[in-house]
Amino acid sequence: MNVPVELKYTKDHEWIKVEGNIGIIGVTDFAQGELGDVVFVDINPDLQEIKMGESFGTIEAVKTVSDLYGPIDGKILEVNSKLNDEPQLVNSDPYGAGWIIKVELYNTAQLNELLAAEAYQAQIGQ
Repeated sequence: MNVPVELKYTKDHEWIKVEGNIGIIGVTDFAQGELGDVVFVDINPDLQEIKMGESFGTIEAVKTVSDLYGPIDGKILEVNSKLNDEPQLVNSDPYGAGWIIKVELYNTAQLNELLAAEAYQAQIGQ
């Protein structure tokens, strides 16, 4: 199970990579494995910002649909348009090409509330 140490994680299996005041967000390798084959990622095109702990969209797999939760408050800068045609990127490269959204961070102190890689691994039993 791949759990990159440079990322922060939510208990709901989202990750965030911080680059300056920009956060790149996706779902973890564990989450995509539990979901199975991802067939659709739905982010409301009118959504302007995300809030920590609140749903900002859904991810649909062959057997289930799951909510996506904001790991932090932020203004949406970009939604990964590649996922429209290739949602399976979430399965094949969850920490790279399978990212879901990029946001401008409002409050970086919220990062302290997220899990480090070691704590996330403990949560998923790794």
